[in-house]
Amino acid sequence: MRDDLMVQQQVANTWQHMVGVICLNQTNRKQVKAVLPKLFKKWATHTELLSSANISSLEKILKPLGMQKKKAERIYRMSQQFSSWNGDDATELYGIGKYGSDSYRLFYKNEVPTNVGDHELNRYIQEEMHLYGK
Repeated sequence: MRDDLMVQQQVANTWQHMVGVICLNQTNRKQVKAVLPKLFKKWATHTELLSSANISSLEKILKPLGMQKKKAERIYRMSQQFSSWNGDDATELYGIGKYGSDSYRLFYKNEVPTNVGDHELNRYIQEEMHLYGK
């Protein structure tokens, strides 16, 4: 993954976006950018992950990120919910909080969320979208 782009700008679909959000929790973006291509090469969609992965196999790939047990459980449970999710509120998915919701609204719903707490999302809004004056 490119260093000059956010993780959210480099994923192929909404499920991958949510996986990236979970991986970014308390983890350096550079580490996540090194792990996600390996994970998505093995499981590109939630259906692939659910049909051939288990928590242990996820943990092995996620180990370099730390908190691999928690992240693996969140990714697996979120993936189970993903098929029935209506696509409205990202916080309805297991393991997705305000950051994930803000990111989803920005990159997939073309909405600018209010009170964005994440530095990188704010930078993207200000610099890339040119929405707010500098």
